[in-house]
Amino acid sequence: MRSRWFLAGAASVCAVLIGTGMAVLQGSRGFSAREKPGSFERWIAQRAWMSALPSDAKTRVNPVQNSPEILDQGRAHWADHCASCHANDGSGDTPLGKSLYPPAPDMRLEETQKKADGTLFYIIQNGIRLTGMPAWGNGSAADEQDSWKLVHFIRHLPRLTPEEKQQMQRLNPKSPDEFREEQEEEKFLNGEIDATPSQHHHH
Repeated sequence: MRSRWFLAGAASVCAVLIGTGMAVLQGSRGFSAREKPGSFERWIAQRAWMSALPSDAKTRVNPVQNSPEILDQGRAHWADHCASCHANDGSGDTPLGKSLYPPAPDMRLEETQKKADGTLFYIIQNGIRLTGMPAWGNGSAADEQDSWKLVHFIRHLPRLTPEEKQQMQRLNPKSPDEFREEQEEEKFLNGEIDATPSQHHHH
């Protein structure tokens, strides 16, 4: 009899969750990624993610000692691998970052900054299912070192300077047209060509 009541209760909970999920989807244009997640959807996703986080992830201590050199390396890695979604300053204000569902978060804010170092490391290494966050870890010691350096840089994002942003722009991935234009500009500035560099507009 107890098992019947348990099964009936479990079925009722599942029915409520499915009904709630359908209502959320209908109210947010189904599976469209154009809408921002509602507060209830964010709450459910956050609870599900936290429950799936390994218990030892939060307690892991960053083994990489922070220093100006480590921040430089983390900043370069971020500019090359992360900025296309998260922007150089961590705001998420990029065409790709804003088009994801959920959108790339502003990593300068408390929601990210209050997370433990081990949690940030776990996210970088393993990604987050059903979001645009990929898993970057490949299991190598060097790769883990790079991820721990990124954790230090994420902590630095709220204090990023305009000079650092300018340095990062030179490290951002470039399309063939952007790379060609940059080469032309360098040649022009060095006096290697007489014509002014061609002007392109990028979106």
